[in-house]
Amino acid sequence: MDVPHDGTGLSAELPEEYVEDITGSVLLLQVIGASSACAMIFGGVVPFIPQYYEIKRTNNSDGFSLYVCLALLVANILRILFWFGKRFETPLLIQSMIMIVTMMVMIRLCVEVRRNHVILKVRDRVLSANEDIMERKNMDLRFFWKWTDFQSYVDCTMLMAIVGSIVTYMLLDVPIFVEILGFSALLTEALLGVPQLQRNYISKSTEGMSVTMVLMWTAGDVFKTLYFLVHLYRHNVPAHHSSRSD
Repeated sequence: MDVPHDGTGLSAELPEEYVEDITGSVLLLQVIGASSACAMIFGGVVPFIPQYYEIKRTNNSDGFSLYVCLALLVANILRILFWFGKRFETPLLIQSMIMIVTMMVMIRLCVEVRRNHVILKVRDRVLSANEDIMERKNMDLRFFWKWTDFQSYVDCTMLMAIVGSIVTYMLLDVPIFVEILGFSALLTEALLGVPQLQRNYISKSTEGMSVTMVLMWTAGDVFKTLYFLVHLYRHNVPAHHSSRSD
């Protein structure tokens, strides 16, 4: 004989104390899940706030590697494209959009600070080719992501997004391609600290790099892990209680 339910997935004949305990646990999990979701959305952005103000305060961006921004731009563009092939958690999608905007803000600041530090006028390096067809020094790979104007970074980011969108549209029905997109996004994001480590190693100094930013990177990853663990547990709890009440 089936046991009546009260609409929450819990048996109506269970002791009241047990039902209250389970309801309280579910509510706590919902609060933790919502908090973790917010932390995941903004946790990746917040670490760059102290770095932003450190650059503003010192008027020097030499201690921060712009390749960190490149890694995060690539990772989040790939993640958004991956979403079209395999829907994942909405907070992660929102985080990717906010992160792209944040990286553009960081790049703009760094470009402006570095231009202000130029004492002698040097030749601008931009993404587009020079008017002189015989001189395409601007397109030299040695100057990739070392441009002197913000618009070049915007153009490059848009180009990556457009090319990636076209390729994804054509191969969206290929499961292995979608999985490669997701793996590439995770791998690129996991390696975001490598450019900063390389810069610090070459300069033999961590001056200009915000220690708070590094600590917050770690905290953000902890919150992200907590979110997935709670989310996984929440999805398993209803099935567990349902089987006990049958």
